[in-house]
Amino acid sequence: MKIVVIGLGNFGMSLAVHLADSGNEVIAADNNLEKIELIKEKVSHAVSMDATNENAYHSLPLKNTDVVIVAIGEHEGAALMSTAIVKKITEARIITRSASAIQDTILEAMDVDQIIHPEQEYAERLTKKINLKGSIDNFEIDDDYLVSEVSVCDSLIGKKLIESNFREKYKLNIITILRKKEYTNLIGRKSEKQEVIGMPKPDTVFQKRDVLVVFGKNSDIEKYLKNHANRSDN
Repeated sequence: MKIVVIGLGNFGMSLAVHLADSGNEVIAADNNLEKIELIKEKVSHAVSMDATNENAYHSLPLKNTDVVIVAIGEHEGAALMSTAIVKKITEARIITRSASAIQDTILEAMDVDQIIHPEQEYAERLTKKINLKGSIDNFEIDDDYLVSEVSVCDSLIGKKLIESNFREKYKLNIITILRKKEYTNLIGRKSEKQEVIGMPKPDTVFQKRDVLVVFGKNSDIEKYLKNHANRSDN
């Protein structure tokens, strides 16, 4: 996808680099030349511009862009002005960072496609991770359901998925499995990389150090983690 990121604070900078690293064509924009210098080799194109000046947007390929992310966090007025200008110019999907409830209300009235709260969302995600002791990472679907990364129970190692009765026993669905694989580079140095094995098949065998990506209720994930911590799955 072609993605424009406006605002290169800590969040915007990190987001732009990660989007570029995952194969997207990223155009980054900010009024700080130092930030442009820092990111210009890491994205497709970097532009120095004043986000509150409508004429400056002519330097961005907004009409041919899939997604525009307004990541300005420190200056609410600039974020709102930038969003309004972008909405006027393009039909692209617009995602805007918000720093307050008032800003949320204004952005909702502007009918942006998505409003994000990076700090709040990270705090909530970290809270969930801390509360679900033993989980590796989580993605919250709603108040009751999660996609969670959990370590394989010792009692499952060596068993096939079909004979483990995993879904019936734990009331969880395994989406995929993350598995460590050893690689040897050109100079002979060995290293490990985590790979996604795809959709598990009935004859997929659980291996030591597997990370299971599961979907289910918070309460059922908590039960699985408790059992895993106790080295028991009864």
